[in-house]
Amino acid sequence: MGNCLGSSARVDTAQSSRVGSGISKNSSKTSRSSARSSLTIPSYSEKSNASSLSLPTPRSEGEILSSPNLKAFSFNEMKNATRNFRQDSLIGEGGFGFVYKGWMDENTLMPSKPGTGMVVAVKKLKPEGFQGHKEWLTEVDYLGELHHPNLVKLIGYCLEGENRLLVYEYMPKGSLENHLFRRGPQPLPWAVRLKVAIGAARGLCFLHDANSPVIYRDFKASNILLDVEYSAKLSDFGLAKAGPTGDRTHVSTQVMGTHGYAAPEYVATGRLSAKSDVYSFGVVLLELLSGRRALDNTKVGVEQNLVEWAKPYLGDKRKVFRIMDTKLEGQYPQKGAHAAATLAVRCLNMDAKSRPKMSEVLATLEQLENSKDGTRHSPPEQQGLQRTTMKSPLRHARSPMNMTPCASPLPSHQHSVPVH
Repeated sequence: MGNCLGSSARVDTAQSSRVGSGISKNSSKTSRSSARSSLTIPSYSEKSNASSLSLPTPRSEGEILSSPNLKAFSFNEMKNATRNFRQDSLIGEGGFGFVYKGWMDENTLMPSKPGTGMVVAVKKLKPEGFQGHKEWLTEVDYLGELHHPNLVKLIGYCLEGENRLLVYEYMPKGSLENHLFRRGPQPLPWAVRLKVAIGAARGLCFLHDANSPVIYRDFKASNILLDVEYSAKLSDFGLAKAGPTGDRTHVSTQVMGTHGYAAPEYVATGRLSAKSDVYSFGVVLLELLSGRRALDNTKVGVEQNLVEWAKPYLGDKRKVFRIMDTKLEGQYPQKGAHAAATLAVRCLNMDAKSRPKMSEVLATLEQLENSKDGTRHSPPEQQGLQRTTMKSPLRHARSPMNMTPCASPLPSHQHSVPVH
């Protein structure tokens, strides 16, 4: 099976018996037109027999903010680190607010001059923005507790008056979304796409297999960030939810997430499980294969929905090339692409119980990476077929939406919304 934990993964022991903060986890990002609502759902804190389950006592805001793993910054320190939030320090913007590049001393975490110390990303919420205090606190709660090489590191926070900020490690390669969908000089090669999929799978696997499981609930390309070596890390835990424990199969909660990524049974019933994340992973895997967005209104008919458009081609190894990203120019292993497509089909099964666990998904991807089928490119005749078959204007239509700069810790133009 895949190694979900990794060498440096941990859940802080002082808090390891609790996952959920007991607060409602609304969207951390939302569309400009969506209305917001909240619903608090009780969660269960420990794996045990159903007969011994009991409602946990939610941690208070004071307990969450007193995490020994996080530094509490003053607003003045945030101003100094970002040069007073100057425009040329701005690296991202969304419905939640703005993200700035900042500098800090690596040892003291005090603000430093630009170009000295370590680079950080500072997320500053708009007071009137779509991410409220509860979502902000949820992110502090989870990322103050969960640590893994494939989760973005939260360094600290600032809560001063109406000001709410989060300080993250800086991810120099930005989001997967930007690399897949923005025009650029060089597309992600096959090997890097497979590496990203494996890293993201490790992050989800860690969350699902924790002593107290966590459902990420907002897995999408814009929430997968890349470091300088293209290692993937999950970001934005504003929608994270304590998973079912004991013999429970799901938790019932308000339907939140992003259109195109949310699992159909969750959208229909509000029943959330780890298999909901598996479905979302299948969507992102399709995005990695095809270079297409989960939803793209610039296309017509069935092509607007990636899953619906791609499904007829995924089960036939002779047709998989039809959904492959033309920017790869055939430089991918045919058998490896088919294996990845087959895995995507399993993740996207309409029956949640029939989807694989993330540990199985991870093991499959790791085996693919280590096999010749996962790295050997297609023969020249297949590459030629790819280039000549996919040259329709519809295939190359691109979204005119403005994209956020690639170095944001939470870069996205696709906002998380209540899904109806």
